Amino acid sequence: MQRGADGRNMRYDSLADFLRDGKAALAKGPVAMIFIEDLVEAESTIRHHMTLKFTSIVVFAPPELALPQDMAKAIHRVQFSMLQAHALETAVNAVIDAAPGIWMYYCFNAEYLFYPFCENRSVAEMLTFHTEERRDAVLTYVIDLYAADLDANPDAVCVEDAYLDKSGYYALARPDENSHPKERQLDFFGGLRWRFEEHIAKPRRKIDRIALFRAKKGLRLRFDHTFTDEEYNTYSCPWHHNITAAICSFRTAKALKTNAGSMFEITNFRWHNSVPFQWQSQQLLDLGLMEPGQWF
Repeated sequence: MQRGADGRNMRYDSLADFLRDGKAALAKGPVAMIFIEDLVEAESTIRHHMTLKFTSIVVFAPPELALPQDMAKAIHRVQFSMLQAHALETAVNAVIDAAPGIWMYYCFNAEYLFYPFCENRSVAEMLTFHTEERRDAVLTYVIDLYAADLDANPDAVCVEDAYLDKSGYYALARPDENSHPKERQLDFFGGLRWRFEEHIAKPRRKIDRIALFRAKKGLRLRFDHTFTDEEYNTYSCPWHHNITAAICSFRTAKALKTNAGSMFEITNFRWHNSVPFQWQSQQLLDLGLMEPGQWF
């Protein structure tokens, strides 16, 4: 276990150690949880979320991840393996239990959160407004990013030359156990998971994720990125539209180009609806990939 300059514990040998000794990281939100599945763009992922001014950033990572000293001092690091069964849900639900009432966020490495006006407004400002709207969760769309040149970038990851799909997104009614549409809930599709759906398991084809949420007692994250409280899974309140956000992610592209069943079948991700990613929230707003709701 290591301590930061202020004497706080900043590095933990296990999830149990963090839950016991890392209470300072969960004292005030919003808290970002970043899960490191491999080492690809781990540093850029952490640095991007640092710019959004989360109160705490908790990185769940294997021991082989090396970080610059300034970054290591700014985060809480938990030794954690994403190879174990239900790793994500286990960790997120444990943190929920440890910090009810706190706003939280989760993502994986090579994923980058964008919300309306994020270049000059902190994530705390956005969530304060969202809370005033009596909302406890923010719907986020996972927007696939992919490298322009797969020969130069065989894992399909290149932050300097990233592309996304400008169209091809759609939504379907989300059925309940009786096959009736759930109120204010939709399943969203598009991007690489739609274009290359033959390589994606059906339960993994959706691009919606409730990545920003306020923890509460008894709340549980499920394997499909929805929560046990159905109101958390809604795209808006009953009376008007709410803020939505986007997680721009190389994760699907990386999986398609590193999994044996698909890597040799795909030579190029670009098509006629591909456009360069500008790394700006305004582009995502202009493409309709997130919206500000009543926040201006």
